[in-house]
Amino acid sequence: MSNTDIRARFLLRRPAPRGRQAFVLDVDVTLPGRGVTAIFGQSGSGKSTFLRCIAGLERPEPGELEVLGERWQSARLFLPAHRRPLGYVFQEASLFPHLSAQGNLDYAKRRADVREDSQFTQDQVVELLGIGHCLQQLPHELSGGERQRVAIARALLIQPRLLLMDEPMASLDDQRKAEILPYLERLRDEIALPILYVSHSVAEVSRLAHHLVVLDQGAVKTQGPLTQVLAGIDPPLPLGEDSGVVLEATVAARDPRWHLVRVRFAGGELWVRDEGDVVGQPVRVRILARDISLTLQEQRDSSIANRIQGEVIALAEDTHPAMCLVQLQIGPSTLLARITQRSADQLDITPGRCVWVQIKSVALVR
Repeated sequence: MSNTDIRARFLLRRPAPRGRQAFVLDVDVTLPGRGVTAIFGQSGSGKSTFLRCIAGLERPEPGELEVLGERWQSARLFLPAHRRPLGYVFQEASLFPHLSAQGNLDYAKRRADVREDSQFTQDQVVELLGIGHCLQQLPHELSGGERQRVAIARALLIQPRLLLMDEPMASLDDQRKAEILPYLERLRDEIALPILYVSHSVAEVSRLAHHLVVLDQGAVKTQGPLTQVLAGIDPPLPLGEDSGVVLEATVAARDPRWHLVRVRFAGGELWVRDEGDVVGQPVRVRILARDISLTLQEQRDSSIANRIQGEVIALAEDTHPAMCLVQLQIGPSTLLARITQRSADQLDITPGRCVWVQIKSVALVR
């Protein structure tokens, strides 16, 4: 393990409530010490419990935790929550209701772990999160998105070495989520701080994360780089209609007549809607398995503009017996297609088969 990583090994047992099964969290992971690691899973999978163990709010035994070369927990050591240099953002903003936004930030500065390498000033954080206009307002006078941004600013001004975010957009409506997501992207891109981000939203994870840990019934089902995990097929993640991949791409050209841009990824190019990104800008594209169809020959008389040649790598059963997932190699990149078992049989879709991949819809996720 490197001094730039996060190593967590926890075993936490909870007794069974009446009429329910006991819960066991049993994880052993090494996570990157920079960027966003998404902790993903269905409700009850142990996501928030894992975060509480990291924070010192739960005491797993046995338990080991080392963060960026600092030991926070071992067989002989347990740093309590107030001694762990971390920021914690909950589902609800949890601001002090009697203090203005500025008062909440002042409270964080008084609690700050002041070090020579402290990296966050109030001016920087306020500008990063776009909250300068609301510093004199009380929490109840703020929108849900503004409250969460102030809560994130407060967590940063503690000068943490690690930022924990437990479904910070779960209580927001779609409009407020759209408001706050660009600020979370700036946070991801502009600060050198590891972020553990709990979510059960594939869309959020696809847009924000670099690394993905999938929990299922308290255990790690799989983990790795986001693009690699989402493209896996053995076994496929139980994502249903959200199954698909995320590709790192670059805006290559713009077609102003049709309001489209061409994006280039490792393996090919795609046309997508023009969202104003400049040529040369890195972007992420998300392609859902349900939006891909396969043909044996190129279909030029079609409304589907994105057609790429690929090779079948593997097939796997889907959640419904009528369907299957097909893993496809496009240069060094991987795509997933969802087709019927009947179509797979009629087209003789087998590993090694060359096919035309028709992509009906591509979404820019930044």
